[in-house]
Amino acid sequence: MRSKLQSCGTGPGWQVREKTGFDKSAFAVDWERKTVTCPSGKQSISWLPNTYPSNGVVFEARFARRDCTPCPSRPQCTRSKLEPRIVGLQSREHHEALQTMRTQQTTEEFRKAYALRAGVESTHAQASRRSGLRNARYRGLAKTHLQHVLTAAAINIVRIASWTNGTPVASTGCSHFAALQFQAA
Repeated sequence: MRSKLQSCGTGPGWQVREKTGFDKSAFAVDWERKTVTCPSGKQSISWLPNTYPSNGVVFEARFARRDCTPCPSRPQCTRSKLEPRIVGLQSREHHEALQTMRTQQTTEEFRKAYALRAGVESTHAQASRRSGLRNARYRGLAKTHLQHVLTAAAINIVRIASWTNGTPVASTGCSHFAALQFQAA
């Protein structure tokens, strides 16, 4: 029976952002029986198809008020005063793929590979900001390629000049809104 149960996965809910309470990963999904089990052991009473397909929610599992209202874990599960917890699910294929990737993202191997990507992303960001690489100045593949090669060479020259002058590497940028917060403090 345990092989049929799977974790729902984390999502953008307040439980994930605040790292308090039960996010979707705390709930177990039994796809064959079409039920979801909460961390307190209660099972969903309904499994509704096609609830919000535009948002990617293909199924919605609802729990009973008689189970959720008296539950001592309710504040960690939902902020609703009256309604029970509702767990939105994607299709099984998407759900399983998402779970596989989320599990893979917690490995050290993924972190090492992503560190390389982060370096490449910063290079792309610098090329876009400093030289306007998003828009090609020329038409044709050969001329556009030449622009990219010259832009990459210019970025390397700027980086070498910064390194030889001892210019410190910039810290991670912050948004305009966050900058206002620092000014107000």
